[in-house]
Amino acid sequence: MTVIVRDLRPEVRADIEGFARVRRLATPFLLMTPESLTHDLTHMRPEARYRPLVAVDDGEVIGTAQVHLAHDSPEPGQGNVNVYVHPERTHRGAGSLLVRAAEEHLAAHGATRLFTWVLDEPGNRAFAERHGYRASRSAHFLRLDLANGTLPPLRTPPPGVELCTAADFADDPRPMFELDAETTSDEPSDIDTEFTDYEAWIEETWKRPLQNLELTTVAVVDGRPAAFSVAYTDGTSYATAMTGTARAFRGRGLAKLAKNDSLHRARAAGYTEAFTGNDADNGPMLAINKWLGYEVCATEVRYVRELG
Repeated sequence: MTVIVRDLRPEVRADIEGFARVRRLATPFLLMTPESLTHDLTHMRPEARYRPLVAVDDGEVIGTAQVHLAHDSPEPGQGNVNVYVHPERTHRGAGSLLVRAAEEHLAAHGATRLFTWVLDEPGNRAFAERHGYRASRSAHFLRLDLANGTLPPLRTPPPGVELCTAADFADDPRPMFELDAETTSDEPSDIDTEFTDYEAWIEETWKRPLQNLELTTVAVVDGRPAAFSVAYTDGTSYATAMTGTARAFRGRGLAKLAKNDSLHRARAAGYTEAFTGNDADNGPMLAINKWLGYEVCATEVRYVRELG
């Protein structure tokens, strides 16, 4: 059969489930569910020009592409193209068709520089380079065995610090937005990010189906969220989406305190493994994860292509 590439049809359950299934098979350390995909489709801002694509072979979704402009960046003209193919359906042309369709879409909306994440495997890297992409920074996926591993014991917070959960801010999440915006802007990345739209953040991030407010731990100092470790869950798996500390409170061990507490909560809730990710140059966070017992389970490389 001939592989075809088309837009994801959000009203068709088989498309949504097929997209999520391929993503989990290709990257089992990244959480995605049909519900989280539907949420992204519904709430991604129009200026992102978000266009999820699927490659279909004989009625089966065998490849996916998440395609959008970096709308949260102060620098215009940057786009993201992340392509994944079912591990047992490679070498059928799906990946190349997805890349071509994604690039045409982003170029039509003003993109001049495209970024993609590629698993650090020879075949994947060669594929990216054949399509004109060059390697940039790298990042690690890490896994922690919550069932059989040994977490560091819980520590009593230092004087003036209280551990809460994100659920405690349900009535007024703005302090969480401010903390997320500050810490995200300081993350190592090829693309600078700025969160400035509170209402959009509420819809896109705070209300995302994967976000578990009860397992997200927040270190509070003088009533202000100073550090947090954001938990994502899909019913079977737990992952840390973000861990960070506000600039004024760094160097006090608050991120370590918050993440350890969140992991203990996750284990008590019945989760047996935890995933997280780190930029390879983020030494402080890699040190925290090593202390917690995480081990690298995969590495990905950021590739970039200049258009035109």
